Amino acid sequence: MRAALIARQFDVQGRLVAVEPHGSGNVNDTYLAIFRTTFSEQRIIVQRVRKSVFPHPEVIMQNMRVLTDHCHAKLEAEAEGADRIWQLPKIIQTKNGEDWVTDPDGDLWRAISQIASAHAYEKVRHPEHAHEAGCVLGHFHRMVSNLPADRLGYALPGFHVTPGYLAKMDAALATAGGQERLHASVEAKRAARFVEARRARCAVLEDARARGELSLRTTHGDPKVGNIMIDEATGRGTCIVDLDTVQPGLVHHDIGDATRSVCNPAGEDAPELGSVVFDLDLFTMFYRGYQAYARDFLTAADHRHLFGCIHLIPLELGIRFLADHLAGDAYFKVRYPGHNLRRALVQFKLAESIEAREPAIRKILGET
Repeated sequence: MRAALIARQFDVQGRLVAVEPHGSGNVNDTYLAIFRTTFSEQRIIVQRVRKSVFPHPEVIMQNMRVLTDHCHAKLEAEAEGADRIWQLPKIIQTKNGEDWVTDPDGDLWRAISQIASAHAYEKVRHPEHAHEAGCVLGHFHRMVSNLPADRLGYALPGFHVTPGYLAKMDAALATAGGQERLHASVEAKRAARFVEARRARCAVLEDARARGELSLRTTHGDPKVGNIMIDEATGRGTCIVDLDTVQPGLVHHDIGDATRSVCNPAGEDAPELGSVVFDLDLFTMFYRGYQAYARDFLTAADHRHLFGCIHLIPLELGIRFLADHLAGDAYFKVRYPGHNLRRALVQFKLAESIEAREPAIRKILGET
């Protein structure tokens, strides 16, 4: 097994005794590797970063090195006065002192420390969980608020530039295969009409950035609830994981992605579209937790565009899922034919729910 051969190249004490698939990510392959000595055990996370998805995987690791060095130093400096023990995964180097291994296919493999005695959940379990997710993201944003975005490269050029995803969907629709998949399903045609009716709203954040109202900062890129680690002993958030998409961006991308994940208790793979709803109680708790840590660096202009990002990111993700379905499932992993179309419909239902609750959401945000 390639993962086992790769795992042995990292500088970990003991003998490798097991390598098991781990997590439920849609892009990378993730494994839990277990090493044992005669008196101890160490567990690490080993991941393959696919070059077919990330054209420059070395940029991911360079960003991760910059970010973790910055954050670990800050966590240590603030540990004495912190309200909890905040954590962040650490890069485990190879026996040759490198941050990653490249396999014969050109894919990058890396090892990171496992956050022990903590667990991530694919769906929010209760309002307190939503609050802790907000705390974790707010704390992360505060930690990196003084990390200049220009120190980071672009792991995924065009990431969260919604008009770019719209263009990809249009390109997929312009192909024979795309048209065939569109007309093979009533749901696909309905999804395409949903996007078309909201086409003008896709540039809301990019337009604000072009006007100078919003600026690039260091962002996580994928702060869904499944990347928020909850301490099993205290029930409190302890860290955010999956740092592949760390790069310059708008904090609004992170906020919108977190709320579309946290505030939909039915989850991304909801069995019934009727169960998909933007839960205002969960949003209230999430935003309260986020503001507890992030209120000091958000500007008045940032606040003006919070509703826009809450609505935009589920719409954007739905467009990405729909475009991938029309292109033949080339990007996201799928478990069955039509999986990406189903994912798109869930996100569009969530965006529709947000539209229906706009006045209530704006009130929670403190808008008049």
